[in-house]
Amino acid sequence: MRLGYIVLFSLFFQASFSQSDLMTEKRIQKLIQKMTLEEKVGLLHGNSKFYTSEIKRLGIPEWALSDGPHGVRAEMNRHDWKYTGQTNDSATCFPPGTAMAASWNVELAKQRGLVLGEEARYRKKDVLLGPGVNMYRTPLNGRNFEYMGEDPYLASKMVVPYIQGVQQNGVAACVKHYALNNQELWRGHINVEVSDRALHEIYLPAFKAAVEEGKVWSIMGSYNQFRGQFCCHNDLLLNKILKKDWNFDGVVITDWGGAHDTKQAALNGLDIEMGTGTDGLTTSTKNAYDSYYLANPFLKMLKSGEIKEEILNDKVRRILRLMFRTNMHQDRTLGRINNQEHIDVARKIAGEGIVLLKNEASFFPINTSKKITIAVIGENATKSMTIGGGSSELKALNEITPLDGLKNRYKN
Repeated sequence: MRLGYIVLFSLFFQASFSQSDLMTEKRIQKLIQKMTLEEKVGLLHGNSKFYTSEIKRLGIPEWALSDGPHGVRAEMNRHDWKYTGQTNDSATCFPPGTAMAASWNVELAKQRGLVLGEEARYRKKDVLLGPGVNMYRTPLNGRNFEYMGEDPYLASKMVVPYIQGVQQNGVAACVKHYALNNQELWRGHINVEVSDRALHEIYLPAFKAAVEEGKVWSIMGSYNQFRGQFCCHNDLLLNKILKKDWNFDGVVITDWGGAHDTKQAALNGLDIEMGTGTDGLTTSTKNAYDSYYLANPFLKMLKSGEIKEEILNDKVRRILRLMFRTNMHQDRTLGRINNQEHIDVARKIAGEGIVLLKNEASFFPINTSKKITIAVIGENATKSMTIGGGSSELKALNEITPLDGLKNRYKN
């Protein structure tokens, strides 16, 4: 009897969930039918460094994105890379992804995602650009610290609860950098060649888990090429593997300046273009945002009939679907920022991420009452680590250096 109730409840829940999704899709379709061609194209690209355009007459708000994988970046000006100078945009700094993975603690990954999502919500962000799950191919990769190690199984297990935690707050996680972004030098030019087996057994499992298990809402393409096509508009990676094989129903976003061609961007799976310019960061073009590949050049191809409007509608549908999950969702939490609970989670990750290779005669932990001289060598003992690193830089309210920590711990 009890089993029958369980089965009935399960079927009812599935039907209700499907009905809710169906209603959302109907609302999306009605919006698409009311939109002009220009309004649709306006949703596909940034109107500033970290925002996309609104459509006021239809009640569609602008969309706010923010770095990054280790915390919500301080507020930046809309049209340059300078900070606004606010005094209320400090955030909790979390240990990098490599430390997170070194903890092997999936519950801790869920807690990290949850509090990151809370901080993003408090700052009114809709998309948090992280986590990163690329595999380490060389210790020289400048982005290794952001990623979750060199083991595809471990990264797959850690990324799923992280995503679920972030998105529980009505904030989209944006898993990056898809795919094969394994070196920083010449990242915007190199063409990566790997076998199908290496691709599917080493480099894609964490992304696949993010989509199929974590149900991630957005994906960021990488700068490099794969088999001759840039990854931000790569037919095999985006259309065939991501959207067809894995049934990804979310949005593909470029890394900043990752788009290179209008027709490929339109046809090969890209949905939103950000940061296009002379170097991905700046531009000398007047009204640069309308000159993006998925802006006026795309509009021109649509009007000429070179590209069918159905291609555009699929992108718009994905974007609106994500908006209904984030900034057009009425039941989102208000979020919290930089409180003691969040700091405790960051500290726990840092502690569990430490790997002690050798501990002769149980030397560690050092007895705080023991008289001992500790030599502290190197500039990293006093150097601030949160303010450098581009997309990973943060504005921490308080940062304790290793030297400060040692002094506080061993006051004698």
